[in-house]
Amino acid sequence: MLSWWRAMWLFVFFDLPVKSKPQRKRATEFRRSLLKDGFEMAQYSVYLRPCPTDENASIHVRRVQGIIPQEGKVRILKITDAQFSRMHCFQGKIPIPPEHQPRQLDLY
Repeated sequence: MLSWWRAMWLFVFFDLPVKSKPQRKRATEFRRSLLKDGFEMAQYSVYLRPCPTDENASIHVRRVQGIIPQEGKVRILKITDAQFSRMHCFQGKIPIPPEHQPRQLDLY
């Protein structure tokens, strides 16, 4: 079972230029790379990923750093599962619970 104080969440926030066709292509490639690395879209230009440990989160931070386009702004935020669970989430005005860390890792 994962520990709420060891498990981490990574957030990637980005604002990439999309005015030209090459810029749109780079932005799409960036988003697809995030999805391929296990991130999911929380909101447009905000992706998140659970990580079982801080060491694992650091691996994914380096992966994101390696795919950042030359233009635009990218921010990466790492927080513990305990901090993440205190997030206030809403759909419209209705409160909803934040996502949960996976309780076990699936190995194939």
